[in-house]
Amino acid sequence: MKKYDFTKLLDRHGHDALAVDAIGAGDGFAPDKAKEGFDTVPMWIADMNFPTADSITDAIIKRAQHPAFGYFEASDEYYQAIIDWHKERKGVDDLPREAIGYENGVLGGVLSALKVFASAGDKVLVHSPTYMGFTHVLKDNGYQIVHSPLKQDENGVWRMDYEDMDKKIKENQIHVAIFCNPHNPCGRVWTEEEIKKAVEVYEQNDCWIISDGIWSDLILPGHHLTTVQSVSDWAKEHVLAFYAPSKTFNLAGLIGSYHVIYNKAIRERVESISAKLVYNSMNVLSEHALIGAYSAEGNNWLDQLLPVLQDNVDLAFSYIDKFDGVTAARPEGTYMVLLDCQEWLEKHQMTQPELLKLGWDYGIGWQDGALFEAPTTFRLNLASPSSQIKKAFDRMDKYVFNR
Repeated sequence: MKKYDFTKLLDRHGHDALAVDAIGAGDGFAPDKAKEGFDTVPMWIADMNFPTADSITDAIIKRAQHPAFGYFEASDEYYQAIIDWHKERKGVDDLPREAIGYENGVLGGVLSALKVFASAGDKVLVHSPTYMGFTHVLKDNGYQIVHSPLKQDENGVWRMDYEDMDKKIKENQIHVAIFCNPHNPCGRVWTEEEIKKAVEVYEQNDCWIISDGIWSDLILPGHHLTTVQSVSDWAKEHVLAFYAPSKTFNLAGLIGSYHVIYNKAIRERVESISAKLVYNSMNVLSEHALIGAYSAEGNNWLDQLLPVLQDNVDLAFSYIDKFDGVTAARPEGTYMVLLDCQEWLEKHQMTQPELLKLGWDYGIGWQDGALFEAPTTFRLNLASPSSQIKKAFDRMDKYVFNR
């Protein structure tokens, strides 16, 4: 198996990379350009600044060498790759082909699933901090969001509040909830016990679960993934799960996700809604990219990536732990960190937008935590060569938190 180099800086400028090409767009979403003499370390968009596995580019090139790209059906190899991947990486031994269905994106699948269980104006339970994609897809389609805030325990670990979940579901007559595992942006990998307790709350309230598993391959060393559908017979029939190789292998620009829905009647309703939108069609190159990703070489690449991400987390926290008034929970999965600066802001009489801009001025391309219902925070992407992570945190130390 090939040995990959995750230390080399990948130049993404001019190569269809929002993470670097959108900087300075002046839209308030992308970071402003840094002061003269500073480049920007891209830590705001949730994709990786690493080259992907060779098996993916090889699969795309091989298919592109055949000069016809007409209509097609997903191949047996595509479905088998997903089945094998779920068995090896997620511990799922009983995934039948018929439970798998294509989705252009996880959020598109989430919306199709929502339409099965709720109408515009209905309320949906979501944990907060909340992935901004959930916020947009819910609000833009007329749903009302009910947040059940995650709480940090005495060790700073994010926990679900089961009593609050139960209360909010009952008070608001909620019948569908979105569940994120691992959680974005908090980075929690929920344990089997935690998921069982959450599922019990949902089951007792006849509440269907839409599970976002897009980060489920990015489990940091020492932690273990439990799929939501695996914790009980009820969960298997009442959880609609959505996955993609995009976060794992840096393939967001290729488009291509899929659902796993065991309940036949519900699966057919989701597929019917997706089909009526006349948008949900697979790209032939994304099909071959998935096959290349969910392969022995893809496994090899991912096995080498995860310790690199852990080293970057350790590097980041060697600084964070020394920033007075700045806290963060160590992520257990994903490659994101949510930096809470509430105490620092109060001590220095600065607003969060002012601190956001100060970081951007010195090329710290962090993301506004207010987008995630966490208004004193910043979300940071650590999926870059360690030299870049060190550069960004050196600047936080010198020009921001200890200036």
